[in-house]
Amino acid sequence: MDGEALVHSWPCSYYVNGDKRWVSGRLTLTPSAVRFSSSSGVTGGLLLPLSRVTHVHTESSCFIFSAVTLQERDSHKHWFSSLKPSASAVFHVLQHFWRESLAVRTHSTHTPLSRGQRLISMVNDAQHTLTHTGRALSQQGEQFHHMIHQIDKMESDLGVADKLLSELESPAWWPFGKLPWNRKCQLELGKTEATAPPPEGAARSSKEILSVPVVFYRGGDINTADVNSGALVLLVSALEVFDANGRLVHRFHKQEVDEIRVHGVCDISVRQRHIGKPDVCFRLLSAKMAEALCVLEMQYKKKVEFARDYSGFQATPSDDITPGSAAFWGAGVSSDSDVPVQVPAGDLTPVQLHVQQKTVSEEEAQELKQMLLQLKSLALEADSELQRQDEDLDVLMSSSDRSTATINTHTRRMRKLL
Repeated sequence: MDGEALVHSWPCSYYVNGDKRWVSGRLTLTPSAVRFSSSSGVTGGLLLPLSRVTHVHTESSCFIFSAVTLQERDSHKHWFSSLKPSASAVFHVLQHFWRESLAVRTHSTHTPLSRGQRLISMVNDAQHTLTHTGRALSQQGEQFHHMIHQIDKMESDLGVADKLLSELESPAWWPFGKLPWNRKCQLELGKTEATAPPPEGAARSSKEILSVPVVFYRGGDINTADVNSGALVLLVSALEVFDANGRLVHRFHKQEVDEIRVHGVCDISVRQRHIGKPDVCFRLLSAKMAEALCVLEMQYKKKVEFARDYSGFQATPSDDITPGSAAFWGAGVSSDSDVPVQVPAGDLTPVQLHVQQKTVSEEEAQELKQMLLQLKSLALEADSELQRQDEDLDVLMSSSDRSTATINTHTRRMRKLL
């Protein structure tokens, strides 16, 4: 892994479980491994392949404000704290490359696990995800109940306000019904609302060419930026950066892009220059950046600039291999990896292929059956909770619309009285 491309490195502290103490040093990320090097050099370093990592989390305890934890298959957990610029920024980058390494191993034809083990792992992940979703739905249902209670109190207060306004509009000492003042203002207000222009529609979207998951931040310095996960969408006429919730963060129109600089195999920056105000610059990190670079080179040509250390990545890709992906992920294969070397499937006979593709055993089938029954029960509970929350949401929407209309009416009535 010594010749592997460097993604990023951060100063941090690592908890040595054997010595029960924290060691300051530097956390380094490559496409296939995480490495920790002690600044003093007394304590041995850590080399953890991403293939051995099962979970990446941000955690805290009574002694640690915020830390990033990496858990191995044997349940051994590694703690990294005092991360700069922040634990959240480092977590987004580590999680992105760990997920992409999982995706590469999942789609690879060389898998040491049997078919049953892979199915159990998939169902187990789905079960964990559905459990967390159920907890989130339960919390959301409690929030809906609280909102309904608050809206009921608001409607009660609005009823009291209506009675008070009625008393002010028709006082006991006025014998001729409602007061005649400010009727002209009410008519003018109604005309203004009737002639208000409708909101402009959303811009027509261009044809999408490619979308890749990215970790992005605005500006050129990660130490002072807010790092977020999202996606880079390449369109025929623009570049769009979206956040993890699918909201548009920024759109670079094709004619507005002034520079696309390639800093590494998975690191680029897009810049739009302005006169009289700061430039707009986004730094983008992605394990699939090589795929996006092929499109960017064809679309923007002279605007793509390669850093001196990475000019070799401008080579023309072959027809059967994604450009840069073989060198990018192939660099992570070494003796430290726990994935054994196997013969390519194309070099095996049909009999050898049949032997290599292990069937599901009886024990695995029984375990899968139990897990699927539990998964079905969780799914039914989540579905019933969603239906109940849909009803609560309908009540909330109708109540909020009714309250908004009542508030607007009361506001107009109070303006008449002023």
